Amino acid sequence: MKTLLDFIPILLFFAAYKLHAWFGVGKDEAIYFATPVLMAATVVQMAIIYWIDRKLTALQKITLGMILVFGGITLALHDKRFIMWKPTVLYAGMAIALAVAIWGMKNNFLKSMLGSQLELPDSVWHKLNVAWVFYTAFMAISNGYVAMYYSEDAWANFKLWGYVFPLVFLIGQGLYIAPHLKNDEPSEDSPSP
Repeated sequence: MKTLLDFIPILLFFAAYKLHAWFGVGKDEAIYFATPVLMAATVVQMAIIYWIDRKLTALQKITLGMILVFGGITLALHDKRFIMWKPTVLYAGMAIALAVAIWGMKNNFLKSMLGSQLELPDSVWHKLNVAWVFYTAFMAISNGYVAMYYSEDAWANFKLWGYVFPLVFLIGQGLYIAPHLKNDEPSEDSPSP
């Protein structure tokens, strides 16, 4: 459900962008119509997550703050580059923070964040952290490349269709950790107490 919640602001941004580009006053203004939709949808998304979990993770707070700040600057300065480069800044920051934590400080940030929810061997936590470093670096570079070398319309398309990368990564991560999860339920072969 949370993956679906993550997808909704992007979907609404894309829909607002395309509808305005197709039916609006001018295609050049579509991103300025879609940006407040993204901002509002993200606020609602975070409110729903907070209502369900009674908390927001640090990453969720950072994401919300960055969308509001970069979106606000985009609208105030009427400069689309801020909202287009926000994902690159977010992903690059994550890649750097994870890399410094694991290789510089010898601290596995993913394990400290999720270790209470998942019991995994240290070697698996290390591989997951490294995978996240490379995944977030890839996402930062991909968004930056599209934002720099392609049109605004191509970037908007990438925002939606590029969402396949996080889905594939999360599914792959789930398949990787599944065999390492400890089963708390007794097997049928074990004797009853």
